[in-house]
Order: sequence, then structure tokens, then C-alpha cells
Amino acid sequence: MKQAVALVLSSGGARGLAHIGVIEELEQAGFEIKSVAGTSMGALVGGIFATGKLKECTEWICSLDKKSVLSMFDFTISSTGLVKGQKVLDQIQQRIPDLPIEDLLVHFCAVATDIKNQKENVFEKGSLFEAIRASISIPGVFIPYKSDGKILVDGGVVNPLPLNHVKRPENSILVAVDVNAAHALHHSKRKKIRESQNNHELKFLELLRTKSKNLKLQKNEEEQYNYYQLLTLSAQMMLQRITNLTLAIYPPDMLIRIPMDSFGTFHFYKAKEIIESGRNAAKKALEEYRKNHC
Repeated sequence: MKQAVALVLSSGGARGLAHIGVIEELEQAGFEIKSVAGTSMGALVGGIFATGKLKECTEWICSLDKKSVLSMFDFTISSTGLVKGQKVLDQIQQRIPDLPIEDLLVHFCAVATDIKNQKENVFEKGSLFEAIRASISIPGVFIPYKSDGKILVDGGVVNPLPLNHVKRPENSILVAVDVNAAHALHHSKRKKIRESQNNHELKFLELLRTKSKNLKLQKNEEEQYNYYQLLTLSAQMMLQRITNLTLAIYPPDMLIRIPMDSFGTFHFYKAKEIIESGRNAAKKALEEYRKNHC
């Protein structure tokens, strides 16, 4: 009999594609995923998996290059965001149906943030695509999703790793995947990678904002940060602090972690590499789990 798994997938932008590699490796290793809870990209990948169409969607995602990724951003003039978000969901809907969450193959829930009422909003029934659209609404990038008088943004604002919301089937083990782990590299190497990634991310954001100028990292006797780096580093610290507190309260049986310095938030065109990083991280975690439980 296969070991049942309750799987929790974190937020993390493009790094969340690593969840695909983790799922593939868990299934190949003989585990059976019975339930999934996800935030942001974790909700997107987890929702696709719950429809049984992960393989088809993975093939499509791995075919994307920079140009095709950018073409899926439906830019808009709005004070609440730069992207409508409908184009992405339209592309996904061409490959999977918008099923009621309660009719999915495995139990699924997605977490969004009710910014108006300052609390979590957990989707456990209703439209799968509405749940995903709300959960992936990165503040300042995607226009918030409005539902029943609520203004919903990315679930990572309040719960980047929703261990408290996953359903635990009988005799299942709890597996958590965190793609927002602290940096694993030496400071000097990490700084070089961070500057390179930030330059790529800045160029991407400037395209989103339809500006032509590039922002440069200022050099002085002391290390300086531009506005984008201040925002992203602050958000990273917030995500890591919330995640670590959640892990302390709800310790999983298996924790699979991928450092933030691995890939940038918008590196969707690096899908193959990111998925492989998830697969490799899962292999290491499985090896450690077997040592302790076999």
C-alpha cells in the first residue's frame, strides 16, 4: 500500500514551479498525494495537480520563453495593479477545466488574503480558477480579485506555507515544500547572483510598467539598495519569518526547502531548471526521511 501524503505548497513566484518536480518525485517514489493546500504559485500548481492535468500543463509551461511569458501579461492602466491576470488563466483553461473545488480528484484548498478585512480567505469549494486567481494576486502587480465584497490579494501576505489548512487523511504524512528558504550560498557569491537576478527582474518590471529606462544598483562606500531591492528583500524577510513560525507550530514529517537565491520571482521562462531543482530537493529530503523512518 502506498504511503498517503498531505502536501503543502508555498508561495514564491516562478520558484513555485519547483513544486512540479517535487510532486513528480514523490509519486515516482511511491507516495500517494491525497490532499493539497497551497498559496499563490503553490495554489496554482496544487490546483492543476488536483485536476489530474499536471503533465499536460508542465509540457506547456516548459515550452515558454521570455517572449511568450511576457505575452501572457494583460497590461492595464489601474491604480491597483499592472496586470489583469485573465490571460494567464485563459491559457490554463485551454488545458484544464474550471471545476468546482469540491469535485477535484484530491482534497484541495487555496489561501488568499482578504486585504480589506485583514484576514485569510480559504477556498475549499466553488470555482477552482477563482481560488487560483485570488491566491496569485501579487500586490502591486496583479489587480486584486474582488469577491462578495472582499478585496483579495496573494495569500503569501499572511500565510505563505498553509500547513494549518491542509486536510490530513488517516495514516498520512505531512509534507511541506518551501521555495522561500533562506539563502544557502556564501555572502559574496549570493550578492553577485542577487545583483544579476535583480537586474533581470528590474528589466522585467520596467517592461510591465512600459518604461524604457533601467535602474542601476548604486555603488558607494556602503552597500546601497534601490526601491525594488528594498521591497523584495523586505518581502523575503517577511515570508521567511512567517514560514518559520508556521513550521514551528505545525512541524511537517518531511520538509523540502529551496533557497530564494535559486531563481527570481519572474523567471517563468526557466521552468525546466526550476522544476529540476524541485526534483533534486525532493530526492534529498526523501533520502533523509528514509534514513529516519526505515
